Amino acid sequence: MAVCGNPAFKIILCGDYGVGKSSLFRRFTSNTFIEGSVRESALGLDHYAQTFSVTSKDDFKVQLWDTGGMERVATVTSSYYKFSDAAILTYSAEDLESFNNLSQHILEIVSYAENAKIFLCGNKADLHEYVTDSQINEFKEQCQDLIVKSYKVSCKSGVRVHEMFQDVAETLSRENRQRIDPDAFKVAPPVEPKSKCGCGTG
Repeated sequence: MAVCGNPAFKIILCGDYGVGKSSLFRRFTSNTFIEGSVRESALGLDHYAQTFSVTSKDDFKVQLWDTGGMERVATVTSSYYKFSDAAILTYSAEDLESFNNLSQHILEIVSYAENAKIFLCGNKADLHEYVTDSQINEFKEQCQDLIVKSYKVSCKSGVRVHEMFQDVAETLSRENRQRIDPDAFKVAPPVEPKSKCGCGTG
């Protein structure tokens, strides 16, 4: 949860099993990709922290959390969602069913992490995309502004993965600064010139 001074933001990965959440996590932590045929799946929550910079004086830490495959055996407990600042809602661009199941994951996010900002991520953009832009826009409209931004990435090639995390982190940092000092982002109203005459009419 973000705090004043040195903010730290908790970001969770949500979505169906097999959409590439752990691959996103691996790209974020070590900039690597492992083919599905040789990937070993380990059960258990995992998290990793990384520091981002906006300016030389504005650093903030991001903690990315992954389910570690727990969604296959049981509903992820509320502790996974607790105190989350953001949720990256992930689907596979080549798997329409994973996109259609996003509504269920939205319900879990708003139930267990009601203050989390939700970002939509279409993974496997290097493959044939069965999810169209019109379907994405329609889903975002149905969510009634719950989706802050949407991205298309490829964990395999690494395309736009780092840019997505940087943008999510900067969005959270900017909103955190607005909560701390709301006036810092407001445009000051024009100052009306004072009358040169200080006397009254009487």
